[in-house]
Amino acid sequence: MKVTVVGVGYVGLVAAGCLAEVGNHVVCIDNDENKIKRLKQGHIPIYEPGLEDIVKRNEKAGRLKFTTNLKDGVDHSVIIFLAVGTPSAEDGSADISAVLEVSSQIAELMDGYRIIVTKSTVPVGTHKRVSDIIEEKTEKPFDYVSNPEFLKEGAALDDFMRPDRVIIGTENPAVMELMKQLYLPFMMKQSRIMFMDPASAEMTKYAANVMLATRISFMNEISSLCDAFGANVESVRKGVGSDSRIGSAFLFPSAGYGGSCFPKDVRALIYMGDKNNCEMNIAKAAKEANIRQQERFAKKVIDYFGGKKGVRLSVWGLAFKAKTDDVRESPAVYCISKFLEAGIDVTAYDPEANESGNKALGGKIATADNAYDVLGSRDALVIFTDWQEFRTPEFGEIAAKLKKPVIFDGRNLYDPAYVKKQGFEYFSIGRR
Repeated sequence: MKVTVVGVGYVGLVAAGCLAEVGNHVVCIDNDENKIKRLKQGHIPIYEPGLEDIVKRNEKAGRLKFTTNLKDGVDHSVIIFLAVGTPSAEDGSADISAVLEVSSQIAELMDGYRIIVTKSTVPVGTHKRVSDIIEEKTEKPFDYVSNPEFLKEGAALDDFMRPDRVIIGTENPAVMELMKQLYLPFMMKQSRIMFMDPASAEMTKYAANVMLATRISFMNEISSLCDAFGANVESVRKGVGSDSRIGSAFLFPSAGYGGSCFPKDVRALIYMGDKNNCEMNIAKAAKEANIRQQERFAKKVIDYFGGKKGVRLSVWGLAFKAKTDDVRESPAVYCISKFLEAGIDVTAYDPEANESGNKALGGKIATADNAYDVLGSRDALVIFTDWQEFRTPEFGEIAAKLKKPVIFDGRNLYDPAYVKKQGFEYFSIGRR
């Protein structure tokens, strides 16, 4: 098939690459001339395992093209995916101005029937707003489809190629069949396509992300209670997760959740509830619990030094999770900001997020190209991200380089008893 993708950020580029990988001819549109120029030169603007290879391979094969010319994309295909950004506005709502603007432009360029497919995470009701705009701008026929993405950063290619489910929000049987054929290559073992109305598809995206954020926040609150009573949150997590009604996913305590989806979508759901006189109390609690968890972890580190002057910390991890360079709303960035406010000097290492992390912190930290290079003459090591290379470090080398063998572990990467035997003071989440 011929497919057009508007917006080559994280979602758009992954979707375009995967659709091209199974034989579709995909034209990617973005109004950022520098981004398109760099993509044509083989530079991928984000880090996602395997993405660079899939983009380069399909561009070389002629199945993937990049341009700033929206008309080329509208002329190229009947199916046009919208994957533009929907950031949080100041009031917590999702800013869909880019979605509405692109929809208006597409309507003016349509020379016949088109299917507008929204991949971006958009508030419930966006399907009607987009449809109304297109109807105002053109008399050409069209259909609207809500097709929310469920991609985990760090595993996005696998999520797209082998999805848990693909949700198609449309009530037109002909469009259902066409979208089914588009996704059929990703359903070779079994069909996991779910059809529903557009409003329900939009709601499903928010419900899923806020549900997951709530699980994380709840376990983080339990970890705090475990600290108070001397219980072990790892034992609790395993005991709770063994219940088939609950399951084990997203029960890992940490310094808090972050990224481009959970915080934004929690805020947006709260906003939608407030605007419709349907208060989202659980979502509000999840949001507040996440803020408190980050504050609690930062305070634990700061209080350890009791106001001592000249404290210098080593940090491992700036990205909000492993296998990404994304530092948006990262607990590491939040906590390091608190460290800096307390007069603490920070040197950090992240395999992929040194540049983006330092930029998010206003260039106020130093970074290094090796995990051990940040340790020299530092007062403690603080871990924020669960990169594989941090899981079995050389504890002897860490102790030798630090001024004092102290680790604050925001990911519970290590066995407390083992680390203690290595001579460390070890502070983790919800464990003695």
